[in-house]
Amino acid sequence: MNQYTPPKVWTWNKPNGGAFASINRPIAGPTHEKELPVGKHPLQLYSLATPNGQKVTIMLEELLARGHKGAEYDAWLIRINDGDQFGSGFVEVNPNSKIPALMDRSEPKPVRVFESGSILTYLAEKFGEFLPTELAARAETFSWLFWQMGSAPYLGGGFGHFYAYAPEKIEYAIDRFAMETKRQMHVLDRRLAESEYLAGPDYTIADMAVWPWYGGLAKGRSYNDAAQFLSVQEYKHVQRWADAIDARPAVKRGRMVNRISGDPAYQLHERHDARDFETKTQDKLQAAE
Repeated sequence: MNQYTPPKVWTWNKPNGGAFASINRPIAGPTHEKELPVGKHPLQLYSLATPNGQKVTIMLEELLARGHKGAEYDAWLIRINDGDQFGSGFVEVNPNSKIPALMDRSEPKPVRVFESGSILTYLAEKFGEFLPTELAARAETFSWLFWQMGSAPYLGGGFGHFYAYAPEKIEYAIDRFAMETKRQMHVLDRRLAESEYLAGPDYTIADMAVWPWYGGLAKGRSYNDAAQFLSVQEYKHVQRWADAIDARPAVKRGRMVNRISGDPAYQLHERHDARDFETKTQDKLQAAE
């Protein structure tokens, strides 16, 4: 491997390579004018079914399952590989140009909410669900929620990037982030050995935040053969927790929304009505063509 000597001042003068080279750039702001669509429901979600996107659709489906009609939502597909997140309308909702982004139009003045952990907290407080009110339990929930926010970049941008997406395999980088990912899985496994869910006996927004990332890894859904590479089966308590959440009907629905890969029967590119799960998955749309 060629030795790289960093220049005194970095400049963006060539593509960085890898799976996301076409959308990576060192500047913020919109690249083109494009207004966002607005549907009929109070909540307008602009997203893609990445782990961060799944957090919010799972939360919304769980709220609906508990009878909160005000949680009805339109989920619009943002194709990040096509640069949809750099449209002017999206940047107005999220100046960081990352999915998911939410507009709450039920308030007198529409409220924008961006960053997945912030959206989960906003919805939990708005509807009074999945966030304990007792001080210690609430603190535990937020601790695990913020654990995910700080830890997952090492899993995704670190391990996932260098293991699955980088243009070349760099042993040092893969070893560095594989070690950290396994440490994080052990953190979770130790916690889940003593607690049914992350914050205690009840399912909370902490589980909704952590599960798409670490539950997905545990169930072999992330980064090609990463589950075998990382020996995820050894984390028995994470596996128990991942299976329990996997079985929830609202989680099954939430995983389908804004999904554009995998089995067409589990892809619902946009969601505007609960009936869409029965009539507008990609397998049914393709069969009707």
